[in-house]
Amino acid sequence: MFLARVEGSITATRKHPSFEGWRLLICQPIDGAGRPFDAPQVAIDAHGAGLHQRVIISSDGLATREAVGDPKSPARWMVVGIVDEPSSTPNP
Repeated sequence: MFLARVEGSITATRKHPSFEGWRLLICQPIDGAGRPFDAPQVAIDAHGAGLHQRVIISSDGLATREAVGDPKSPARWMVVGIVDEPSSTPNP
């Protein structure tokens, strides 16, 4: 699993049938300081992550293919969670 930042979404006029009904996001893996590393990944999203939100993505292809319901799907990456942002208000 990787921490990533949502950089955008993908709109496709033609896509694999297993992607029907799924949002496809471009997710840039980041380190703990928020610096990008490695190549951006396309991940399916069922959580409704927004632009520039931090998310956790998983490369567990088997779990992703099970989620889309197609064992032959080319899906590999999936958003498994949205990272809460720290509060800007200090605790009393």
